[in-house]
Parts: sequence; structure tokens; C-alpha cells
Amino acid sequence: MTRLRAELSHRSLDGFVIPRADAHLGEYVAADSERLAWLTGFTGSAGMAVVLDASAAIFVDGRYTLQVRDQVAGGLFEYCHLSEQPPGDWIAQHMAAGQALGVDPWLHSEQQIETLRAAIEKAGASLVLLDDNPVDSIWADRPPPPGSPVVAHPLDYAGKTAADKRSEVAGELAKQGADAAVVTLPDSIAWLLNVRGQDVPNSPLPLSFAVLHADAAVQWFLDPAKVTAKLRAHIGNGVTIHDPAELGPVLDDLGATGKAVLADPVTAASWIFERSRAAGATLITGPDPCQLPKACKNPVELAGARAAHARDGRSLVRFLAWLDREAEVRAQAGDPIGELEAAGELLALRGENELFQGPSFDTISGAGPNGAIVHYRAEEASSRPLGLGELFLVDSGGQYLDGTTDVTRTVAIGAPSEEARDRFTRVLKGHIALARARFPRGTTGSQLDVLARYSLWQAGLDYDHGTGHGVGSYLNVHEGPQRIAKMPNRSALEPGMIVSNEPGYYKTGAYGIRIENLVAVVDSPAQSADEKDMLAFETLTLAPIDLRLIGPALLVADELEWLNAYHARVRAAHRDTLDGAAAAWLNRATAPITA
Repeated sequence: MTRLRAELSHRSLDGFVIPRADAHLGEYVAADSERLAWLTGFTGSAGMAVVLDASAAIFVDGRYTLQVRDQVAGGLFEYCHLSEQPPGDWIAQHMAAGQALGVDPWLHSEQQIETLRAAIEKAGASLVLLDDNPVDSIWADRPPPPGSPVVAHPLDYAGKTAADKRSEVAGELAKQGADAAVVTLPDSIAWLLNVRGQDVPNSPLPLSFAVLHADAAVQWFLDPAKVTAKLRAHIGNGVTIHDPAELGPVLDDLGATGKAVLADPVTAASWIFERSRAAGATLITGPDPCQLPKACKNPVELAGARAAHARDGRSLVRFLAWLDREAEVRAQAGDPIGELEAAGELLALRGENELFQGPSFDTISGAGPNGAIVHYRAEEASSRPLGLGELFLVDSGGQYLDGTTDVTRTVAIGAPSEEARDRFTRVLKGHIALARARFPRGTTGSQLDVLARYSLWQAGLDYDHGTGHGVGSYLNVHEGPQRIAKMPNRSALEPGMIVSNEPGYYKTGAYGIRIENLVAVVDSPAQSADEKDMLAFETLTLAPIDLRLIGPALLVADELEWLNAYHARVRAAHRDTLDGAAAAWLNRATAPITA
């Protein structure tokens, strides 16, 4: 912190903003872009720090309010909630007229820069867009940038050729009057060109930029070290590869020739807009043109998702059977299973699956009070034993060539308390309500969110995270534009979208509960002449829900029917592929229950 302040003083700056971001503004960043973690110690997937000459603050959302206090020194940083105490408000309160706040325009979207500028100008201070990042100047052992080779994603899994995708998206650009679009999200480019890579943890992404033209040609800005002869053969003549340093001159050329350029102010770096404006381009602001078609999975991708979830579910069944067999016995013997051991066992079981490429995110393996930390990650220093009478929450997923999985199960180690059973059953009621929903076309996830929370609300309870996020097809485990959350969302749910269904409840210092399945949006035809065609959810995840934590008296007949039917599906999907002990456990774990 002292060195950063000295560097800022040297640059005549009174402060600097450090987001958890890279130039692509995605969820996962490579090691050389983990500036926030290096400076503060905070390792969450979203956050921001502001360092001024005499004060500093770190901002996180509701997922990380406990984690940030464990990882970041309170004597150095004030803890702030991103939505309740936005960075702009804090900056306006702590900066004086005439002061200058620096930002790296590669690490903030155009929308974020506009918000910061409006806030800081209230204080009479100014926002300075920097040519380089002050943190990089003092980060002596900064890791090198990633350079793994880029590989083709086979048509057998993609379901549509890159040429067809380029043509379809280019057609949409033409409708908007755009001559070209700057695509900055690595998952959009990976989807568009049917390629994958290994530049960031947990997501099969190559870091790159692209300019898609209205004639379907693509200029792809990619580190030459990542390009192989096989890749060149795969992309064909419609795609030209350029060094990333050429992006600026290409934007200059677009501006100089009077082109209309589409860029997403929410996902594209402010640098893109600044360079394009300076070149004289006509800027069209709009969503990343690949996001919506990427989110609406084609039939091949949906078939792959179902197959991936079947394999993944078998691994989870084997894990839960092992856990049920070992956890209580070992706890009584004084040799309890630890969080890290449990996470390792589940990863090993997934690793036996065909087409498995690795985890889709770092497993959340939380025993007792650690389960109340929404995005907890077990480490040697924090790993707890799975103790008798406690709940164990495990949120995990896999990357398969044919799909991406994400599933959370909460299980009892020994006999659960009545309070835990009540809370778990209320979470389950919300999960079932969302899973059973039928809704008209045009419905957004924010309109459905209340279904998942209603039973908790009736008991004066809630949870501080979204209920559902989009999921990619062997891509990001979190993708847009769809989501299910309190926050308003303009993107309607459409057939082919995959989204999570994950209500929860968290009692700080005691336990966490979450039940998560992935679901696909599907057509639900009218049942009679006076009905409308509707949409519904097909549950993809196939793993038991812990019956020991359910209070059947709290469930109504329709909820019991759904639960028993779901467990019958799980039983039928896995029983013939398991050994005798695991199959016997599955039969017990999915037995029908009554009120």
C-alpha cells in the first residue's frame, strides 16, 4: 500500500481504482491480472478497491461479505457493500475539489467509467484515464501472461459451424446499421469461432479480441504464440489473425473510413470507446451481439448438456454415497473427513468421467459455519472437519466437452436440528416452485425470482444472492444475458437457455443451505384451445436431495409429487451404472416420501 501511494504521488494522482478485472472484463482472470488479490489479499471473483492518499476501501457484493473480512486487513481498508455503499458514493465523500483519481481504462467498462465520472465530479474532483497501470509498476514478481495453444471445438459438440454463426450474427449487425462490432468477451469469441483455450482457470477460454464485420469477416486479435497450423486450418479464409497490438490501428481505420461500430458499454473496456471516438467512428452502443445466440443452445448443445449432467450426476451420487457411509463413522471415531478431503474425493470421481476437462469453478466445500460463506473456498488454514450434527454444503461443477455443470447439495452429518430442517424445507419449496413454473414468452428471470423466495419470506428470511445465472456449453459457468434475481433484467428467458435454480439460506456462524440444479428453458405447449403456449423448465441435474433434511409436513401435495418424481428420474438414470453398495444407497436416498 505504501509503495502504491508513492507511485500515485509520483504521477500527481490523489487516488486509484483497482477492480478485480482484466481487459476482457470477464469473471475469470489470468494470474497476471489478479491485481486486487495481490494488493489486498481478497480472492473473490468480484470486487473493487479504491486507494486514496489517506484512506482506502474495498467493495464486495453479498456473496463475499464474510470472506472479505477474513482476507483483507480492516486497519488498511474500510469494508463496503457494492450496492449499499457504491464506490462512486464513497469516492465523492472522500475526495476534495481539485483532486485527481486515476483509472485504467482497460479495466472498466464504458458504463462503469461514466458512473465513476458522474460521482467524482460531484466532489469537484477529476477522473484521469491512464496509459498504464500503477499497480504493474510496483508488482515486481508479476506472472507472465498466459500463452496456451488455442484448439478447435468440434462440430459434434458445437452443433453449428463457425461460418454459420458468423453469418447469422453479421446479419443482425446489418439490421442495426453497424458496419462492424468489437467483440471483447473471450467466451463470445470462443463460441463464435468454435474454439477453446486454457488461458484462465476453470473456463476453456483463449484471451483475445475480435472485430466482426457486416460481411461476416472476422479480424481476430490473438497472441501469435497460441496459433497452430491446425487452428489456421480450422478457422478458414473468413477469419484473419492479427497481433493484439494491431487492435488500435484497426479501430483507427474504421473511424477514418466513417464506419459505424457497435460496442457493448456494459462488457467492453472504456479504452475501446475512447480509441474509437478519437478515430472519428460512429459508435453504436448495444449488447454484445454474440451473447443472446450463445445463450440459446442449439439441439446438439442441449443433447450434450443432458449427457454431461447424466455422467456428472453419477459422480455426485457416488460421492454422496461415500460421504453418507464415511462421514458419521469417521467423526465418531475421531478421524473426521475434512472439507479439502471431501472436495478432492468429488473431483477424483468426476475425473473418471468421459470427456471431463476439469472443474467449472473452485469447489465450495463448507462444513458448519463455513457453509454460511456463500462463495467459500476451503484452504489448509480454514478447512474444517465435517462434524456431527452439522450441515455440509458442497457446490461444484465440471467442464465436459459436451457441456458445463454446476450443482449444490446440502447434507446432514448425523441428525440435523429442527431449525435446519425447517430452513432446508423452505429452501426446497422455493426450488420446487421455480422448477415447476410455467410462464409466457417475454418473461424475465426477475419476474420469477419471488417464487424461489416466497416460503423464506413468510418466515422473515431471505438470501443475499441471485437465484439463477446462465450457464454456457463447455464455456463459462456464469453467462448472460439471462439471470433470475431481484435485480431487474430486460433479457427474457428463451428456449434453449440454461440457467441455475439455486435458492438458499445462510445463518452466519452456524450453517449454510443451498439447493442448486441446472434447468433448460423449453416449450410448454397449450393444453387446451383457450390456453396460450408457454415456456417451462426442464431440470438437467440428476442427484438426490437429502431426505433427512426435509420436513414433509411443510410440503403440499404438488411439492411432494414433484420431489418424488424427480427422485424417480434420478434413480432411473443411475441405478444400472452403479455398483451394488452405491445402487442400494441410491434406492434409499431417493425413496418416495409422504406428508
